[in-house]
Amino acid sequence: MKTVIVVPTYNEKENLPELEAALRAAVPHAHLLVVDDGSPDGTGEIADRLAAARPGTMFVLHRAGKQGLGTAYVAGFRKALEMGYERVVQMDCDFSHDPKAVPSLLAALDEKEGADLVLGSRYVPGGGTVNWGLMRKIISRGGSAYARAVLGVRYRDLTGGFKAWRRETLLAIPLDRVSAQGYCFQIEMTYRVHRQGKRIRESPITFVDRRVGQSKMSKKIVLEAVTRCWQLRSIDNDAPPAEAAKPT
Repeated sequence: MKTVIVVPTYNEKENLPELEAALRAAVPHAHLLVVDDGSPDGTGEIADRLAAARPGTMFVLHRAGKQGLGTAYVAGFRKALEMGYERVVQMDCDFSHDPKAVPSLLAALDEKEGADLVLGSRYVPGGGTVNWGLMRKIISRGGSAYARAVLGVRYRDLTGGFKAWRRETLLAIPLDRVSAQGYCFQIEMTYRVHRQGKRIRESPITFVDRRVGQSKMSKKIVLEAVTRCWQLRSIDNDAPPAEAAKPT
């Protein structure tokens, strides 16, 4: 099936070339879509050079300045749908998400009675984290536990950003209504799929703290997650937008 991996970037010049090579080795059939938010370190230019060497299989979407993780993913999802992709993987650029785990996420989509959305999960048997301090563990586990309690869902890892989507699942979400940024974006997208009664599966992953560069975590991101979860309880059930993109 036609597959694309969406990777948002901001100041990831050290990581992007290695990630591109690792993804090419792990999932050679998949295409790559980089969404760069005008990285001052030149990540966008590096992405362009890599894409020039992979015509038709790697693409770069440039945005004017840092606009937030949520809007970067929404822009990438829209582009992927416009281009007719049937499966969409989302992941970070900093190797906290292992490229070698992508095939297992895709396999969970493709199984008989497979999932509509697969969550790469740190908190199911077989999953875990590496090189995390105590406070990072508390924030991550506590965030997922808080979201589960507020939203009344059972998924163990609601704040993770390593996911695999069916095309139809993304089409059923009105992306123009998704307003959360940061880690709450991950919670909101999963919850919208849950509200539609679609099949969500968690696949174990090992999350390794970034090797180079700076974390995008901030107090603002944490506060947004605390408040936005309560707002999500009252959202209407989503319906596919009338202008939903068709495969090309």
